[in-house]
Amino acid sequence: MTENKISINTKEIPFQDRYKLLIGSIVPRPIGFVSTVSPNGIYNLAPFSFFNGVCSEPMTVLFCPVVRGSDGQEKDTLKNIKVTKEFVVNIVSEEIAEKMNQCSAEYSYGVDEFKESGLTPVRANMVKPPLVKEAKINMECKLLHLVEIGNKPGGGTVVIGEVVYFHVQENVYKDGKIILSELKPIARLGGTDYARVTDIFSLPRPTIKIPVGENPNNK
Repeated sequence: MTENKISINTKEIPFQDRYKLLIGSIVPRPIGFVSTVSPNGIYNLAPFSFFNGVCSEPMTVLFCPVVRGSDGQEKDTLKNIKVTKEFVVNIVSEEIAEKMNQCSAEYSYGVDEFKESGLTPVRANMVKPPLVKEAKINMECKLLHLVEIGNKPGGGTVVIGEVVYFHVQENVYKDGKIILSELKPIARLGGTDYARVTDIFSLPRPTIKIPVGENPNNK
């Protein structure tokens, strides 16, 4: 045991406790507000906090819908993506936080969360799932890979998609950069808590001097 620390064998605690450790420790987490469409054309909209960017060539994002603890079934979002191979990631700003939260409820398959939350679907350019009009940033995505980590409660499937079209509100984008003060993104913490991006500090990236005549690529 490490001094002054509680050491936990993760194999000896239930998945619910492992989940609490993850969401309480990996903070803040960006929210992927994902819109999909069913094979029957019904829209679906759900938030995921196991979400992040991957790389820029190709421009790629990932998120992980976990298996429902209530009934052991996979999320509606994943069901739709398995068939359509497309989705849209919408970034959550403070202004739509309450409506995003409304979409986190476990509705029956086939319920349109756009209608339940009062958010507005807008036609995308290259994919069938709609954009959230009220979101200041939208990413149209084509499925690249599905990686199943587990198929029972506590498990999930990592969805990896290529961003094929990017939409950003004019006042949020300047000189090739996203303006956080205009985007006003929120992040997920543990339990029912969220965070604003309001206290920012910068750290210059360190530079390393290479001795004259030494080429690090030769090592």
